[in-house]
Amino acid sequence: MAKEMVAMILAGGRGSRLYALTQQTAKPAVSFGGKYSIVDFPLSNCVNSNIDTVGIATQYQPQKLNEYIGNGQPWDLDRLYGGVHTLPPYEQAKGTDWYKGTANAVYQNINFIDQYDPQYVIILSGDQVCKQDYADFLRFHKEKGAEFTVAVMEVPWEEAPRFGLMVADEEDRITEFQEKPKNPKSNLASMGIYIFNWDILKKYLEADEADPKSSNDFGNNVIPALLRDGRKMYAYHFSGYWRDVGTIDSLWAANMEVLDPEHSGIDIFDERWKIFSRNPVMPCQKIGPRAVVQDSLITEGCKIYGRVIHSVLSAGVYVEEGATVEDSVIMEGTVIKAGAVVRRAILADHCTIGAGAKIGGEGPIAHTASGLTIGAGAEIKPGAKVYDSVKEGEEVC
Repeated sequence: MAKEMVAMILAGGRGSRLYALTQQTAKPAVSFGGKYSIVDFPLSNCVNSNIDTVGIATQYQPQKLNEYIGNGQPWDLDRLYGGVHTLPPYEQAKGTDWYKGTANAVYQNINFIDQYDPQYVIILSGDQVCKQDYADFLRFHKEKGAEFTVAVMEVPWEEAPRFGLMVADEEDRITEFQEKPKNPKSNLASMGIYIFNWDILKKYLEADEADPKSSNDFGNNVIPALLRDGRKMYAYHFSGYWRDVGTIDSLWAANMEVLDPEHSGIDIFDERWKIFSRNPVMPCQKIGPRAVVQDSLITEGCKIYGRVIHSVLSAGVYVEEGATVEDSVIMEGTVIKAGAVVRRAILADHCTIGAGAKIGGEGPIAHTASGLTIGAGAEIKPGAKVYDSVKEGEEVC
C-alpha cells in the first residue's frame, strides 16, 4: 500500500553551538520543557497531522536518541506497515560513508522511502521546537500544483541576514533564494521544513550526488538547482510557534517561553495538539513543607525542599532545603544541595551541585555537561561552559 506522504526527520547534527549539553547527546535528544526532548515536537506534529511513516536520519551520538525513540509507541508510531525508523548512515549507504549533508542524508535513504511509494516527502528538522499542522501545509502544496514548497516565517528586517530567505511573488511562487545575504530582498525566512513531490526530489538527489563539487545540501545545492530549472516552487506562510533552539541562549529562552504560553505562543497544555513523549515511570512530585515554588514547571519524581522560581525542572530533580533555583533549566536527575544558588543556567542531567555552590547570575547563560559534580562552595560564572567536574571552592569563568 502506498503512503501519500512520508516524513524524514534530519536528526544527525552535532549541535556544536550547544557546547557541553551535546558533548554526549545528539541535539534532538536534549531535554526541553521539563518532560520532553526536542525531537518530540516533529514526531508529535507528524502524528497530529496523520503522518504515520517517519524516518529519522541519525548520526552524531545516536545511542541515547535511538533508545528514546524505541519502537515509537509513545507517539503511536509502532506500526506494522510504516511507523518510525531510525536510519543511521552505516545501515543505509552502499559503503560506510557518514551523511555528508542534508541532501545526502535523504539520498542515502532513497530505498527506505521507495518502499512506501509516496507521492510526497516532507523534510523536517530534529532540532527545532515548532507546533505545525503538516496536513494544512500539504493542502497548500496541492492547491498550488507545487513541486516544492518551503515553510517560511516573516522575521524583522534587521534579522533577515541571519537566515536563508525566499523571495516570492504575489502568488507565493518563489522567484529567488538568498542564503544569509548582506542585502536581503525579502524577510521570508526559510524554516528548513520542505514538502517535495517524491519523483522530483529523487531525481534531484541523484543528480546532486553525481556532482563531485556539491556539498550535498538542500539550501546550497538542491534548492538553487530547482530554481535554475524553473520548477514550481512556493512559499507557505506559517504564523505559529517556531524556534530554532541551536544555541544555549535560544534553548534557555524557549524554555522560559513555555512558562508563559499566553504571550509566547507555545502551549504544552493544549489538548487539541498534544506533544507526546517517552516518560520515565516515577512517583509524583514532592513539595516540602517549607519549600517555595513560583511560576515553574515541576515534572514527576522531583523533590523540592528549597526555592524554585520561574524555572523548568525535568524528572527526578532534587532541590534540598536552603537551595535556590531561579530562571533556570534543570535536567533529569540533577541534585542541588543545601545553600547552592543556581540562576540563569542550564544544568544537564544527573549533575550534583555541592552545598553553597553558585552557578550563573546576571549575564549570559551558564551551563554544564551531563553527570558532573560541582564541588561545595564552587563558583560558576555567568556564561561559563562547564565540561568537567569542578573541585570544592574552585572558580570557573
